Amino acid sequence: MTTTTGVFHTTYRSELALRRTNAERLRLVLIGVVVVVAPFVVNPYWLSVLDRIAIAVIGAVGLNILVGFTGLISLGQGGFLAVGAYTTGVLLGRYGTPPLLAMLVAVVVTAAVGTLAGLPALRLKGLYLAIATLASQVIILWVVRNWEFLTEGEGSIVVPPLTIAGFTFDSDRRWYWLLLSLAVLAVLAGTNLFRTGLGRALVAIRDQDIAAEVIGVPVGPYKLLAFAISSGFVGLAGALTASYRGIITWERFTLDVSILYLAMIIIGGLGSIAGSVYGAIFMIAIPAYIDQVGPRLQSTFPTIVQQLPAIQLGVFGALIVLFLIFEPRGLARLWQRVKDYFRLWPFRY
Repeated sequence: MTTTTGVFHTTYRSELALRRTNAERLRLVLIGVVVVVAPFVVNPYWLSVLDRIAIAVIGAVGLNILVGFTGLISLGQGGFLAVGAYTTGVLLGRYGTPPLLAMLVAVVVTAAVGTLAGLPALRLKGLYLAIATLASQVIILWVVRNWEFLTEGEGSIVVPPLTIAGFTFDSDRRWYWLLLSLAVLAVLAGTNLFRTGLGRALVAIRDQDIAAEVIGVPVGPYKLLAFAISSGFVGLAGALTASYRGIITWERFTLDVSILYLAMIIIGGLGSIAGSVYGAIFMIAIPAYIDQVGPRLQSTFPTIVQQLPAIQLGVFGALIVLFLIFEPRGLARLWQRVKDYFRLWPFRY
């Protein structure tokens, strides 16, 4: 029941529903219509952008589980993406492993590596933990650059086109449906995780780990489990990146990528699965739009076009600072305010 003073529930079923009001259900239907129609109306460039957004959503959900919900800072996102991508590339390109099995192995391997990288979380917090995860990023990149077994001295891995049940994903439109489905599953999994006892325990660790331990939460094992779950999501994103791109090089998994994903969840909203989606859309679509607008300005502002990469970095930095100052809870909180305004209108409170 929706009133001017809030949303109230008269049954447990309505309280536990993912969509609690008619307005929320209507918005979900409209979003469904948009995502179904999108690949038929956008041009090939923006279709590829939508594919990249879907992959980014999966990785952003994973990182938000760790940083936003559990309160453990990580700067190793690029390295974990590399683990998933290289595992998939080796299994598909060299051993001919069935694609679904290769992706599953990539998820498991990345989760294991993430758990090892999370061991410092048993002793460290805050900035010290961030530096420890940054070390894992550097170590993983060093391994993929110098371990000849991975690339056989070629410097890159060529991944064959993804084929599942005789269906080859050889176009952006075909990839769109697969990536969209997996992104939706990742969002649903992330949302439902925090409706369980495990998810609530992770939130308790974020809010006050000492209090969580007092009430019976095994803080150490749960922190490692958070790293494993988060890295599993990221490993899936890395596996999809490898198959989608068709070629893997270490340049795709640098520290810049880790910073980009961190920016996604900060701008989208820490501790919000929906914020992970908003942040991924924002941080992938804005640079893509700048790339599109740049050539149109070449004749008028040639200097600006030459500085487009620097402008993108400047925009990223400025947005992160502005959101941290004026809206630390990100786009998710801004959207919540908009919904509250229309739900309560014409009343101010």
